[in-house]
Amino acid sequence: MNTETATSIDTLRINGERLWASLMELAKIGATPKGGVCRLTLTDLDKQGRDLVTKWAKEAGMTITIDKIGNGFMRRAGRNNSLPPVVTGSHIDTQPTGGKFDGNYGVLAGIEVVRTLNDHGIETEAPIEVAFWTNEEGSRFVPVMMGSGVFAKAFTLEHAYAATDTEGKTVKGELERIGYIGPQEPGDHPIGAYFETHIEQGPVLEDNDKTIGVVQGVLGIRWFDCTVTGMEAHAGPTPMALRKDAMQVSTRIMQEVVAAALRHAPHGRGTVGMVQVHPNSRNVIPGRVKFSVDLRNATDALVDQMADEVKAFAAQVAQDSGLDVKLELVSSYPAQGFHADCVDAVGRAAKKLGYSHMPAVSGAGHDAVYMAKLAPAGMIFIPCKDGISHNEIEDAKPEHITAGCNVLLHAMLERAGVA
Repeated sequence: MNTETATSIDTLRINGERLWASLMELAKIGATPKGGVCRLTLTDLDKQGRDLVTKWAKEAGMTITIDKIGNGFMRRAGRNNSLPPVVTGSHIDTQPTGGKFDGNYGVLAGIEVVRTLNDHGIETEAPIEVAFWTNEEGSRFVPVMMGSGVFAKAFTLEHAYAATDTEGKTVKGELERIGYIGPQEPGDHPIGAYFETHIEQGPVLEDNDKTIGVVQGVLGIRWFDCTVTGMEAHAGPTPMALRKDAMQVSTRIMQEVVAAALRHAPHGRGTVGMVQVHPNSRNVIPGRVKFSVDLRNATDALVDQMADEVKAFAAQVAQDSGLDVKLELVSSYPAQGFHADCVDAVGRAAKKLGYSHMPAVSGAGHDAVYMAKLAPAGMIFIPCKDGISHNEIEDAKPEHITAGCNVLLHAMLERAGVA
């Protein structure tokens, strides 16, 4: 690349108004009265969304490959098409009370990168691809991140095909119905590097007044069910010292869940989100309480240390109170760091473009987690209003939408090379 070309690349910017207009047009499919989107995976609305996105890709001169789980790969050729493509993407399915930006932004930002390259007649050395992954949300079918998970061989195509919704409809049947079972075996598609642009879905960037989050990785997660068994008794006649109150013992453990997260800052997370009280009567001392424990941190060592501390505390509380306490691991997701080269490319792009930025971690799962197991991967976060997502009032500023896409453009160009 000569100096003049390098200078022209440095001044390259996406068309923010065009990207915003595309987001708003896609958001009309499944639009809700409160301003959000309900476009569940593999529904007729999902088909309409996929059809619109692939139409835009074709108009941008891209070729399209669909695999057997319905993942879509929209390709802009490079000078050397024997090189594995530099891929960006996300998902276009939403939660039942979803917003306009979660997932959708990552897909349409990729299409805007291609449109911008077309506008300026820029040829990349490696091909550029934009992916949309099937059933990232997991709101209609489980597991979550289904398409990227099958692609990464985290579970089998047959397992995904057999998943059913509340009406007994299967993933395979619905993929066939909407016409999105392609011929390619999931995972047979090469990926040279992967970037995903996303709203943060949390309040950290906004709280720090930063435009770009340079995502270092995704938090590891451990989910437990805790059951405390005491004895039901009448709330009036039973003196405090003679009670076997499962609720009071449970609340001590619940507080330790939060305390463990606070001890392991800044990325420790401790949440009790579900509580079942038996018999759940106003004037009966609770005899059994079952509650969820959600522990997260940036490394597996840290999240395991948090779990060990909660287990030790629960064992001590059981001994002190004489009540039975069972803590059962029900799910475990390893922490996933992103590749240093991709993380650095995002940081360099943000700095070059003059955007305020900071290191970030993702507390939520994304398709990039599975891609990071297959190829160098990185993520770009932008703020969302009040940190709210999975909600119809989810919102992001147009200037932040533009900034994240500009960072994506320059990070991808660094990786793909300019012919």
